[in-house]
Amino acid sequence: MDLDLVLVLGCVISVLAIPAIISAFSDNRTPRYPALIILIGVVMVGYAVNVKTGAYNFDTLPDVFLRVVGRYIG
Repeated sequence: MDLDLVLVLGCVISVLAIPAIISAFSDNRTPRYPALIILIGVVMVGYAVNVKTGAYNFDTLPDVFLRVVGRYIG
């Protein structure tokens, strides 16, 4: 699997789990599954950053997102 795709999917998975965590806290429930989903996303991002050391930073993140979206959608 492409490391750019792993990075983008990890970011998207982590961001999409945030509303589930907020919902769990507002209903006085423990956010077990949303926390697990965020952990999976963070591991995916960490794997991509660890394998391609120095290739990803906050300045290149929008370019990586656009490159992945352009490759798989367009």
